Amino acid sequence: MQLLCLTDTDPGALLTGLEMLPHDLRTSPLTVRLSPGTADRFDLIIVDATTNLRHAHLACLELARDCRTPRVLLSREAGLAAVTPEWQLADVLLPGASPAEIDLRIRLAVGRTPAAVGTERSSAVESSGVVIDENNFTARVRERTLDLTYKEFELLHFLARNPGRVFTRDQLLGEVWGFDYYGGTRTVDVH
Repeated sequence: MQLLCLTDTDPGALLTGLEMLPHDLRTSPLTVRLSPGTADRFDLIIVDATTNLRHAHLACLELARDCRTPRVLLSREAGLAAVTPEWQLADVLLPGASPAEIDLRIRLAVGRTPAAVGTERSSAVESSGVVIDENNFTARVRERTLDLTYKEFELLHFLARNPGRVFTRDQLLGEVWGFDYYGGTRTVDVH
């Protein structure tokens, strides 16, 4: 997925989880006016409001006039009070969001666009011979359907979306079970 981040800082410093995702991220200064059609080449635009809320607001208003690409605002909690429907945002992210949350919000924002309505989007994740159908919660290995519990499916899905990456038990617990999980790290081994 092609993402554009309008920012005056390093987006990786605010959304550390973004680096763990397979999306192609390009950046552009927040104050630079995009040429017509440039923004529409991306699947999603992230507008950074963490350092300059006024510039982010102006960028959102300009994008709302000129482009159909969905926009997600990256804002600190204090800046949320200024956001109104005129910003025409698909969603909002807070700095420090987990990779799973970032990915979910990106997928939902892109899925809500008028261009996506009525079109069939691929919902399969493929990695090392494993095919995971996100819409039907099924996984197959060489055409053989796997009988998985919900958490086993979620764990496999997370690992397949991040091929070639190594995660600690704590990272997997946070991403798959959630940070509010109460229990031991051995549950990862069991699953």
